[in-house]
Amino acid sequence: MKLTDTHSHLYEPEFDQDREEALARAAEAGVQRLLLPAIDSASHERLFGLCRRHPKQCVPMMGLHPTSVNDNPHWREELALAEHYLASPPEGIARFCAVGEIGLDLYWSRDYRQEQYETFRRQIDLSLAYGLPIAVHTRDAWPETAELMRTYRGRGVRGVFHAFSDSAETYRELKNYGDFAFGIGGVVTFRKSKLADVVREMDLCDIVLETDCPYLTPVPHRGERNESAYVRFVCEKVAELKGLTPEEVATATTANAERIFGK
Repeated sequence: MKLTDTHSHLYEPEFDQDREEALARAAEAGVQRLLLPAIDSASHERLFGLCRRHPKQCVPMMGLHPTSVNDNPHWREELALAEHYLASPPEGIARFCAVGEIGLDLYWSRDYRQEQYETFRRQIDLSLAYGLPIAVHTRDAWPETAELMRTYRGRGVRGVFHAFSDSAETYRELKNYGDFAFGIGGVVTFRKSKLADVVREMDLCDIVLETDCPYLTPVPHRGERNESAYVRFVCEKVAELKGLTPEEVATATTANAERIFGK
């Protein structure tokens, strides 16, 4: 079974004690590629270092996370740094597979909404300039995200809505605005998750799998640290919901990831 974890933070400090072992466990579980989103400059070197050590398995993105804009007087410099790296990847990094993770996060505060909007738009424009997909983070901002994406309809935007958690109606609306897939992670395995009903309505060709590790750990490891190897549990749950085998879901979702992010 060949799997792709389209959203992994394996470079974060939570893995400092066993990062290499976690990467080996992912490979043993059939996870052949991990796509690693950027957050901000505080973690760039950890991100780059992991990708330099494992260039065949770990592929970086570059972008500025929306919460890194909040209460940050240097957010414009952070955005300029992300733009610099997109134009000229650092030594040892062959390519970035996406502009990400970017988006809107109004969960912690709505005070920085305009700054987040400006940052999001600028990074979508960069994705179009460099011919890259986007990896979109959205929290407590699905209506705002859909409204913004509507303005890019017909302009060739493509990418993934990471950790998709809204309704089937939002899924169908967002599909109209570009070539998008939807990242499904551990939340779909939760007993009372409404996402399971949404996944039943989604086309398999629109789904990619992710962990968002070390966060959002799937059952049967909920409450523990998440890791990329656990994407197989998401695969098995999606297969159950769609009436398919895990192998069928793995094959389809990996093909979807390769279509969006490249091989």
